[in-house]
Amino acid sequence: MAGEFGTVLRRLRKRAGLTQEEVEGRSGIGVRTIRDLENGARSNPRMDTVRRLADGLGLGSEERQRLLDAAVRGRRSGIADTADAPEPGTGTGLTPEPGTGARPEESGAAPTAPPTVPPSTPASTPSAAPSAAPRRPGSAARDALADAAGQLAEAVAARWRREEEHRGIHDPYPLPVRWTAADARLTDHWANIRCLPPGSTGEPLDLSGQVEVIADIYRTIPSGRLVVLGRSGSGKTVLTLRFVLDHLETRTPDEPVPVVFSIGAWNPTAVTLREWLAERLTRDHPGTAARGPGGVSLAEGLVDSGHVLPVLDGFDEMADGLRRPALEALNRTTLPLVLTSRPAEYAAAVGETDVLTAAAPVELADLTLPDLDHYLRRTTVRPDPADPSAGLWDAVLKRLGAPEPEPSAVRLAAVLSTPLMVSLVRTVYSDPRGPDPAELLDAGRFRSEKGLEEHLLDSFLPTVYRPRPGVEQPDPERARRWLGYLAHHLTERGTPDLAWWRLDTALGGTPRTLVTALVTGVVIGLVDASVAAAVHGVLVGALLDGAVVGLVAGIAFGLVNWFTYTVRGKEVAPSAVRFRIRGGTSETTFWTAGPRLVIGMLGGGLFGFVYAFVTSVLYTYDRNGGSGGLAAAVRPGLVDGTAFGLVFSAGTGVAFALLGRLETPLDIRSAVSPRGVLDADRRTATVRLAVWTAVFATVIGVGTEIAVELLQGYPGRLALNNTNSLTTGVISGLGGALGYLLSLTAWGQWCLLTRLWLPLTGRLPWALVGFLDDAYRRGVLRQAGAVHQFRHARLQSHLAQAYRGRQG
Repeated sequence: MAGEFGTVLRRLRKRAGLTQEEVEGRSGIGVRTIRDLENGARSNPRMDTVRRLADGLGLGSEERQRLLDAAVRGRRSGIADTADAPEPGTGTGLTPEPGTGARPEESGAAPTAPPTVPPSTPASTPSAAPSAAPRRPGSAARDALADAAGQLAEAVAARWRREEEHRGIHDPYPLPVRWTAADARLTDHWANIRCLPPGSTGEPLDLSGQVEVIADIYRTIPSGRLVVLGRSGSGKTVLTLRFVLDHLETRTPDEPVPVVFSIGAWNPTAVTLREWLAERLTRDHPGTAARGPGGVSLAEGLVDSGHVLPVLDGFDEMADGLRRPALEALNRTTLPLVLTSRPAEYAAAVGETDVLTAAAPVELADLTLPDLDHYLRRTTVRPDPADPSAGLWDAVLKRLGAPEPEPSAVRLAAVLSTPLMVSLVRTVYSDPRGPDPAELLDAGRFRSEKGLEEHLLDSFLPTVYRPRPGVEQPDPERARRWLGYLAHHLTERGTPDLAWWRLDTALGGTPRTLVTALVTGVVIGLVDASVAAAVHGVLVGALLDGAVVGLVAGIAFGLVNWFTYTVRGKEVAPSAVRFRIRGGTSETTFWTAGPRLVIGMLGGGLFGFVYAFVTSVLYTYDRNGGSGGLAAAVRPGLVDGTAFGLVFSAGTGVAFALLGRLETPLDIRSAVSPRGVLDADRRTATVRLAVWTAVFATVIGVGTEIAVELLQGYPGRLALNNTNSLTTGVISGLGGALGYLLSLTAWGQWCLLTRLWLPLTGRLPWALVGFLDDAYRRGVLRQAGAVHQFRHARLQSHLAQAYRGRQG
């Protein structure tokens, strides 16, 4: 893939209007070498080669400096080309051009001297265009990342093709989406957009076009930065979808993979852009969690090396206080990108800081009356051939197109100038069994454009949940309440992403931990009491032991859950691995066997000590009839606690480490959907439960026998004898696995809180997964990788507001 030097060389050659053969004749550098340099096959040219190419291209001093700078940055990035190594002692004494190359704060490299800005450049002038060229690692690592990028491209294309078909964008044909250049006040210097050297002036690019050529338009922007502005419902999301598919269809190996990210979920004050992109990439493509070159995940490697083209959808959906820091953070990066936003929100952020550096903005145009006339007629059944003017929409369209339309027609035409409202009006009115679309022109009922829009939004759910003969479906009113709660939950969290593993956050951090501790303790206590009673036939003793085990386990797992997630503000994420008996290795995951073993031993040792100490003290006190008080039972308790602490430490460490050894990352191209992620996480959790139970029970059972025999003399006899070793092993295996599952896995928390607590309180249905799938089929929700989103942010906002109104 072409590095920065190849990209700069190709641009300068094309600007000079020369072919590779003509450059060969002027510079004496072979055309094959020129071709290899431009496509990245050779990425570290000799300085003599660079100077001869500059002479052959007839470059001025500034352009020559730019080409030399690109060559120097290629050397500094660690790319070694042994076939074209630098001469000893060769140096240029050059300073990187402002705005290009990887910034130290982004790459983690040691800080270097700040770039020198030419004296003629005003301090307020935006920096030169970010370089679209990725930072390249060594050749082997480069090949690994290029292969991963190819797999990612296949997965992204397959996903969005399915989603485009589901959304019915081509039924009967896509609504036209057109655009023109945006307000000049939102546009950076054209010299920056065109990547021209300092002192140059650039002419504006002609960026007008329509959806069919969006990928071609983007490729004409040298900086690789495009901002798409449009009012609510104007088709920005559909445009990004089409951009991704068209770009992938014509993508060359030199180009990054466009990936859609809902930027509304990003908090730029808490996490850097690159970190957030890698996190989202891992969520939607779990296979990228595997280790890549340099020991980091493939997701991080793909983002940092420039193999990912971020398509950031929904800048306007960010919280008000986050848009300015987000724009500032984007200006600190060197990434090419596509950003979508409503004009007002983007303009406000620009007014607070600056335009998006080197970005060319365009603004989507409204639909026209001919667009509506052509489209709406074809969305309903054909009229009777004997009376072709009797179509469902004919009367309305005639009034809209009148030479002097009435005010109600003007209002309706204004409302139907966006694809969102056209799709809603089609859903509600294009069915002959539905209401007459002529009611939309009722001047007494609809006195404003807002009133018409609210009516369409209000009518959408009753229409899609309209009872159908022979089809079982949820009650429309209950569906509205449940969807309203979900919309309210997302609005409160400030995100458009409806992730099943985050629904429990509605309870709040501390209440969530308390419920987790309570239910986990009850489940483990019941398992302990049931097994003990079945083995020993003593109900009272079994219940007492179960109460102690449940209390200690509930507190222990509750504290672990609280420290792991609540205190750190971390979410319980789904697993990005599967299990394989052969070929599984922790070296391909974030965790290695060593850290897992240590963490497991510490946690298991603490639990084993506390459990055995409490149980031994109570047992000794009861056996002695209370003589000597609790103090006399402390020494046996310490002996038992030490012994069982060691045994539980070994069992937990071995089980935890073994689980790590069996984990294998998912494939990058594996299909991901909300239900698919849930099913995969359930399968992973089930395997963990089985492995943990078997290994833990075996180690605890055998270890207890050994500990009892070894410690009968010094430091003292165990109060808990070896007749309980088998029972202890079974109970500990089941209890430990269940505790881990319920408190520390996404599927366990889902079962505990979302499938139990929220339905009990009436906020969600019991069959939540089926309900979400049904809402997706009806077009209320859409899928964005591993999460659902509402069909449109406007619909989410409308449902959330209605839900809050009903709650009082």
